[in-house]
Amino acid sequence: MNLVYADEQGQVYDHPTLYGLARSADMIVEIMEDELIPLPEGATLVGLPCTRPIGMDPDTGEMKPLPGNVQAVGALLPQGFTRLCLPGYVKTDKDYKLPLFGYSAVVWKDGQFLVTARQSDDTEKWNPLNCDPLELKQQVKELKSRYPDNRLYDHLSNCALGYECLTASNTFLNRWEGAVPVSYSCNAGCFGCISEQPDDSGFVSPQTRMNFRPRVEELVEIMLEHLKTPESIISFGQGCEGEPSTQAKLIIESIREVRRQTDIGYININTNAGLSDHIRGIVDAGLDLMRVSTISALDDHYNAYYKPRGYTLANVEKSLKYASEQGVYTSINYLVFPGVTDREEELEAMIEFARRTKLRLIQLRNLNIDPESYLGLIPKAKGDVLGMKQAIEIFQEELPDVVIGSYTHVPPAELARVKVRG
Repeated sequence: MNLVYADEQGQVYDHPTLYGLARSADMIVEIMEDELIPLPEGATLVGLPCTRPIGMDPDTGEMKPLPGNVQAVGALLPQGFTRLCLPGYVKTDKDYKLPLFGYSAVVWKDGQFLVTARQSDDTEKWNPLNCDPLELKQQVKELKSRYPDNRLYDHLSNCALGYECLTASNTFLNRWEGAVPVSYSCNAGCFGCISEQPDDSGFVSPQTRMNFRPRVEELVEIMLEHLKTPESIISFGQGCEGEPSTQAKLIIESIREVRRQTDIGYININTNAGLSDHIRGIVDAGLDLMRVSTISALDDHYNAYYKPRGYTLANVEKSLKYASEQGVYTSINYLVFPGVTDREEELEAMIEFARRTKLRLIQLRNLNIDPESYLGLIPKAKGDVLGMKQAIEIFQEELPDVVIGSYTHVPPAELARVKVRG
């Protein structure tokens, strides 16, 4: 398992003698054979600026940084794959913050790149290679022409063509899960927010947040255009917006109007679920699916990352319980990080949280963050760190009725909420 590194120009090499290593939180660790899979189709190798890769001498077991003008290499995984380890490196500039992506350890063996990851879901629908750029451009042009006054189609066209967001692309391709952003404001100050960062954060947001309040008519047009097949999903709450439930009135009115006209497809919200009363109104309007973003079921960890404004983790739990009781298919967007998610105390708390809220699905999502900044923000480990592979296996064993996946699913027929028009 040879060390992989890059030169200053980004050219990637494998080291002829040193073994590749990984990180779990801030610990350099050896890579286990059962943690490796071939680099998935659609993954990207990237150099990590201001880092020095760490390798291991196979004869002596000595771990040492690679000299010269080189940098560590990480893999950015496509959706459906869960990272098990971070790349093995030390920073040469401790003040430098890596861009907001999820970096996975990668090595070279037997003529191919291998990455520390596991496939957590069927990747077919979320493989970037299945999005034809020519077809997408044509569909963007066609829908913007058909709805010239709909500002949301304008906004989403940049998300699809500029940011290559697959959910936004699906809105134009009229397939699977499509996006309908609604909010420019938020009731949290997430440390790793990808659409808005304070000027002094040191991070550069990879996306630009929407800056207008859409009209109900604009929402309804997009929703009706997308909800044309039994498995279609339209989702409030995207990376380019704030918290959708802050615009509960808009969402409630649009759901009611759409469900007055059709009962086809599923309406989903991606939310922090902190505004319990707003979530109750949205659920009662006819919501089918709800995915709640969380990083931990422990208050101190949750609060350090989300910086909630006017709500607590107890509100999140209340929202999930109510939605589940009303027949909504509930899931969590679980932001996972090797060396943190797999701590004993984190596992125990999340398993109990899932049981109390009667979760149906856990969507494992690789946390996009600068590792050093995140680790300096959250509480230190209190118990053992078990490893991500074992942590996922424990979830599967302790929560046999909960699906462990990576993205929003259409619920099984026996769990689908009965839709009532009117």
